[in-house]
Amino acid sequence: MRQACLKTVYELAKKNKKVIFIGSDLGPGVLDDFKKHYPDRFLMEGVAEQSIIGLAAGLAFENFRPYVNTIATFITRRCFEQVVVDLCVHNLPVTLIGNGGGLVYAPLGPTHQAIEDISIMRVLPNLTIISPSDAHEMKILMKQSIKLKGPLYVRIARGGEEIINNKRDKIKIGKGLLKKKPGKLLFISTGVMTQKVLEASEELNKKYGINSGVLHLGTIKPLDKKILKHWLPKVEKVITVEENILEGGFGSSILEFVNIYLKNTKIEIKRIGLPNKFVDKYGSQDELHNYYKLNSKNIVKIAKKMIK
Repeated sequence: MRQACLKTVYELAKKNKKVIFIGSDLGPGVLDDFKKHYPDRFLMEGVAEQSIIGLAAGLAFENFRPYVNTIATFITRRCFEQVVVDLCVHNLPVTLIGNGGGLVYAPLGPTHQAIEDISIMRVLPNLTIISPSDAHEMKILMKQSIKLKGPLYVRIARGGEEIINNKRDKIKIGKGLLKKKPGKLLFISTGVMTQKVLEASEELNKKYGINSGVLHLGTIKPLDKKILKHWLPKVEKVITVEENILEGGFGSSILEFVNIYLKNTKIEIKRIGLPNKFVDKYGSQDELHNYYKLNSKNIVKIAKKMIK
């Protein structure tokens, strides 16, 4: 997924002379072709993320299209004020690419584990947030990023994920994708969690005869109001799944949506995500997913309980 994102930035740079890539102490092999062919538009600024946001803002004021790439916790926590004041206040077209959303950098501890980036970024006015489920979706959404008028935060997963989208899917920033039609139960997920949800939904159907739908929201903000208004009144139970702490996260945005737009609709909503605490166990991303029960096995267990 990360490679698909960066390669698309390079492709955009080929077609648009205003595209500039800005990195922060990234590996020496990142975007070699970009650096070779467009050295004046390839900037590697070292460990100075807060200054880089200011640099990107200045370039955007001069009608350039900056793409800023670094680790997700550095581009969100460390640069929060700069993102707010320099980018969002002025509604500048700067794309922030956050590597390692969720527990991707699990072995590196709390400094690198982006467990609250959805929560803190989605409250910012003017900021669009996308969290693709695979490399195919990432490529399409990144191609569309050049047309956005304001700032964009891209939440990138580990890479190497199974491709679950195809050419028939109408992928667009701001639009959700119904991957599977619901019965009484609808899963709503974002990012790579959609892959786990699809596995759980398949098992529920084959093993237990429970028909569940899957709605993938590759755009976390703004939510696709049209698709939510269409499908939520048709179901009785909803389970949201995210690789982020539950407080203020993706699932919270669905609760808020129902409270505002579907007040008279009786829907039971269960959120699955990370607890509001720093990770207290060492391990890989998959090991920590299992530790926090952020896996298809637990999703199935919760869904069965809700249906009963």
